[in-house]
Amino acid sequence: MKKSKGIIYLILVAIVIGLLGYTSIVGFGNDSRGAAKNIKLGLDLEGGVSITYETVAKAPSATDMSDTIYKLQQRVDQYSTEATVNQEGDNRITIEIPGVTDANVILEELGNPGTLYFVSEKGSDGTANYQADASAENGYSLTKTIDELQEDGSLLLSGTDVSSAAAKTQTDSTTQKKQYVVSLSFTNDGTQKFADATTDAYQAGESIAIYYDGNLISVPSVNAAITDGQAIIESAGMTYEEAETLASQIRIGGLNLELNELRSNVVGAQLGQAAIVSSIKAGVIGLGIVCLFMIWVYLLPGLAASLALIIYTGLMLVSLNAFDLTLTLPGIAGIILGIGMAVDANVIIFARVREELTAGKTVKTALKAGFHKALSAILDGNITTLIAAAVLYWLGTGSVKGFAITLGMGILLSMFTALFVTRIIIYSMYAVGIHSTKVYGRSKQVREPIGFLAKGKWFFGISIVVVAAGFIVMGVNQANGTSMLNYSLEFEGGTSTNVTFDKNYTIEEAEKKIVPVIKDVTGVKSVQVQPVQDSNAIIFKTTTMDNDQRTSFDEAMVSKLDVDSSKITYENISSTVSSEMRSDAVLAVIVATICMLIYIFLRFKDIRFAGSAVIALIHDVLVVLAFYAVARVSVGNTFIACMLTLVGYSINATIVIFDRIREELGAKKRSEDLESIVNRSITRTLTRSIYTTFTTFIMVAVLYIMGVTSIREFALPLMVGFICGGYSSVCITGALWYVMKTKLVSKKR
Repeated sequence: MKKSKGIIYLILVAIVIGLLGYTSIVGFGNDSRGAAKNIKLGLDLEGGVSITYETVAKAPSATDMSDTIYKLQQRVDQYSTEATVNQEGDNRITIEIPGVTDANVILEELGNPGTLYFVSEKGSDGTANYQADASAENGYSLTKTIDELQEDGSLLLSGTDVSSAAAKTQTDSTTQKKQYVVSLSFTNDGTQKFADATTDAYQAGESIAIYYDGNLISVPSVNAAITDGQAIIESAGMTYEEAETLASQIRIGGLNLELNELRSNVVGAQLGQAAIVSSIKAGVIGLGIVCLFMIWVYLLPGLAASLALIIYTGLMLVSLNAFDLTLTLPGIAGIILGIGMAVDANVIIFARVREELTAGKTVKTALKAGFHKALSAILDGNITTLIAAAVLYWLGTGSVKGFAITLGMGILLSMFTALFVTRIIIYSMYAVGIHSTKVYGRSKQVREPIGFLAKGKWFFGISIVVVAAGFIVMGVNQANGTSMLNYSLEFEGGTSTNVTFDKNYTIEEAEKKIVPVIKDVTGVKSVQVQPVQDSNAIIFKTTTMDNDQRTSFDEAMVSKLDVDSSKITYENISSTVSSEMRSDAVLAVIVATICMLIYIFLRFKDIRFAGSAVIALIHDVLVVLAFYAVARVSVGNTFIACMLTLVGYSINATIVIFDRIREELGAKKRSEDLESIVNRSITRTLTRSIYTTFTTFIMVAVLYIMGVTSIREFALPLMVGFICGGYSSVCITGALWYVMKTKLVSKKR
């Protein structure tokens, strides 16, 4: 690279940093487009709409309620991946959608869930069931009531017979023009019903109308008998918005239960403005410490990495805006892990550069070799984690999907900044005349290999004891009448108490003045505060309270806070982390682990690499689980995000060491034994392991120090997980692979 070109690139980097900084802080236009303040925040950070439905059936079955909640969760994901659906009492369902403030719009779009029917054109007596009606919204109206159609047998299918509906694009076979349609898929029972219905309608030359929420929303013609359970609804001139609306109406009408709206309101954030401000400050401070650390350790390359890290942060903020993503605490975990991956990639590169300089290479040669030799480790580690993110997004719901989006985006941006931006900056600095080896890293003598494998039995023993202790503590907790883990109301459900005060309290005021009173008189350990917008009401969510606790609650509110007892209402609520969501998360992790195992096997051509990586990953998860049990840290919504973050971090750390072992095996001398190679590989990546663990730990540690209680409950297990991941990658994975390689190798005849 020429000097003039290097100067131009450095100027462009400065301009990019300036533009990203201006965009993130100020934004553009009257509405400050792109500014960080415009990022959509989740219900825990910003608040949103809360809607409560009641089932028409007085005593719905648990199966129907569970199925309806699960399907509603999938429906409201269109508004936000962080939307939650939970059960209240026996026949009520509450939907909480963050980042939106107009309940009426949501209600209008959701309509009346559970009232979808497919109606035959004529009844059994030959009279028309519907007719053309210019005054009707879609040009048709019923001539009979739903009850009459039901008695007549004219309701051919209901919403429960539809498995999916989506707006799609296809090419018109006649005009060859693009047109928008709605694609329908039916259940097994629905496929047979629809086959019978379309066969009869096609033979009679009749149509089949779709009824939803009091109106006929579509009256498509039947052009053939459809027997495979797949149908297309076409309409001349249908726009994509119209197709999406029709598909959405069909989806929301496909619930097992019919629901009526009971109430809706706009609720405030669960954490409060102070928590958000402190988290932002913690992020800035943590990022600053990481940048200073990188500069101190790697000098000029560290400065280049810091500039790239700042660009990464700016791109992440702009991307959250551009893709209209909702940010919550689990999302913040994905961003933190992305920062850790970005730092890790730079550490791998600069460690390689230092090795080349120590071997006597010139700066230019060392830079070229460093980037080249680090490429495979960076790609393998990031692609493995990216596979996990893709599977989590594909199979996960709610906060799992939100975490997967930010994690995947963070990985892509971290690879871009490490492999492209850092490279441009460092080569530009060299091009402008900075050639001294002193500023490219402190050249040191090659470190003698440490005998990690000789201590392998000790490491295995320590891990077994820690994991076993976790299971023992969980068993003791269960035997003592407490739960194995300290489950929060998100996992176990609890009591939602709505209290209207004579004044308006902020979240911070409520946590300081009211929450201590509640804990004192009821004995509950965890209280979530959620204000209702434009009122003096506050919703307090706790673990389930019995009658005595409710009485104590009422008396305390009346005597200590002058509350009118008639303005205190209670409702039992189900867990927001439903059994389906938990099973989805577990399934997603299992499938992700299998996919990562397959990728590692294909890349390393040795199943022992994949097997030891997965065992080490399971080890890390179990150690953190043991910490949850011993420390009695609350297990809530962020528990899943914490475990998923650990999976991504742990597998990446392991891949780096395996990549070095593979490289060393390729250059192995005949006289050299396998133990020496593994020890040397771990030793040469030890600096990277320590530095990466330190930088990711610092980011979360600052968040823990400056955060409020709920953020600390999220950050503390992450800190333990990062330390454990660093320990297992250095002390466990290499030793595991060595044991498998030497003990499971096939004997030659």
